[in-house]
Amino acid sequence: MAAVFYFRNCLPIFLISLLLLHRAQSEPSADKEALLDFFNKTPHESRLQWNASTSACTWVGVLCDATQSFVFALRLPGVGLVGPIPPNTIGRLNRLRVLSLRSNRISGGLPPDFANLTFLRSLYLQDNELSGDFPVSVTQLTRLTRLDLSSNNFSGSIPFSVNNLTHLSGLFLENNGFSGSLPSIPALNLTGFNVSNNKLNGSIPETLSKFSAASFAGNLQLCGGPLPSCNPFFPSPAPSPTSSVKPPLIPVEKKSKKLSTAAIIGIVVASAVVAFILLFLLIFCLRKRERRQPAKPPNPVVAARSVPVEAGTSSSKDDITGGSVEAEKNRLVFFDGGVYSFDLEDLLRASAEVLGKGSVGTSYKAVLEEGTTVVVKRLKDVVLAKKEFETQMEALGIVKHENVVPLRAFYYSRDEKLLVSDYMSAGSLSASLHGSRGSGRTPLDWDNRMKIALSAARGLAHLHVSGKLVHGNIKSSNVLLRPNNDAAVSDFGLNPLFGT
Repeated sequence: MAAVFYFRNCLPIFLISLLLLHRAQSEPSADKEALLDFFNKTPHESRLQWNASTSACTWVGVLCDATQSFVFALRLPGVGLVGPIPPNTIGRLNRLRVLSLRSNRISGGLPPDFANLTFLRSLYLQDNELSGDFPVSVTQLTRLTRLDLSSNNFSGSIPFSVNNLTHLSGLFLENNGFSGSLPSIPALNLTGFNVSNNKLNGSIPETLSKFSAASFAGNLQLCGGPLPSCNPFFPSPAPSPTSSVKPPLIPVEKKSKKLSTAAIIGIVVASAVVAFILLFLLIFCLRKRERRQPAKPPNPVVAARSVPVEAGTSSSKDDITGGSVEAEKNRLVFFDGGVYSFDLEDLLRASAEVLGKGSVGTSYKAVLEEGTTVVVKRLKDVVLAKKEFETQMEALGIVKHENVVPLRAFYYSRDEKLLVSDYMSAGSLSASLHGSRGSGRTPLDWDNRMKIALSAARGLAHLHVSGKLVHGNIKSSNVLLRPNNDAAVSDFGLNPLFGT
């Protein structure tokens, strides 16, 4: 009997131990070695610290599958990677689905072994210094749905083999040096396409004519589709019938063809006037066309950007910024020690979901390309000038406390003022107290209410004592929750922006 009792009590512990041992041994060792080779051979900033003694699945930017048997995604935007991608490193991650190395200083071409990434679905290499021809290895990744090579130094033609990528829903090649004509890419699945600001020429294929003129702008010799029509071919005129008539048998006395001085002066003056008019019209047309071309997206403002939305991109831009023309002239300003790396263009491309509207503005949930989710607050009725606004933002940006939602970045233009902060997935205290419980939401018990109250109080105390700030708008909707019901206060210190 004692033996049976011992067996029954020890069996669960034994099984749990086996489970933990299995989890500890389920690290993707081959992928880890490939990542370490990439880490050791590529210059990078000190913020990227991968420790060989820990599981690769816990490293910054590395995401493993549920069983931790292979690396599912590698996202290293803006971590200061410099130089070419070493061969026989990333190309060994043969079960990788998402690769994002954007907003770095990666140069050269892509290694041929990128063709081994046959499971890759999303490839983001924009805002680097990559050069050379269109990478042939990419055209062999037939499972790709999103490809972004924009804002690099690629040149040469866009190969017809890009048609191998039959599952593409987004192809972004803008701000490079691609030349030649556009291949006839089947656009059945394409919802995002951009080849603007290259050196392309010729007629836009019919399959791509559904996209707006902005997708092709900046290619001065490109025509057709949404752009002005191509000039038709004019054959040389046929010879005049009179040219075959035989000259008369009787010679005709030729009249003198010498022009008078007055006639010569008249011809010269008329030619000069016509040339001046043509020059004026040419300059006018060129300037008008330049005004229609979008400015090149600004470079990232920090070194510290799962997938772009396939639909609704333009509406997101209008929702968050109101379609401000001045947006291209300004930039996001990040605070030191930030964990994000994206620019204004990324924010405008992100999918936008309204979280709530309050007295100071509207908050949006923005999902960026690598799956990063942030909250963007679009302020209204700001009375401060730019300098005073920036001073106030600097005071808010230095506030760091676990119970205060940190301000990560801000944006100021004449028409738009934006604040960027962390997204708290558990929502607000107001939603937990008063929101619908139909989706499985459980009511807060008294222990959790006490925990929320204490953590919110700690956040307020830090603002008042350490930050010398007054929250000014404390309410349940400004108390945000983490999944463990730890709370953090948000929207603090904004009253001076509105003169209150």
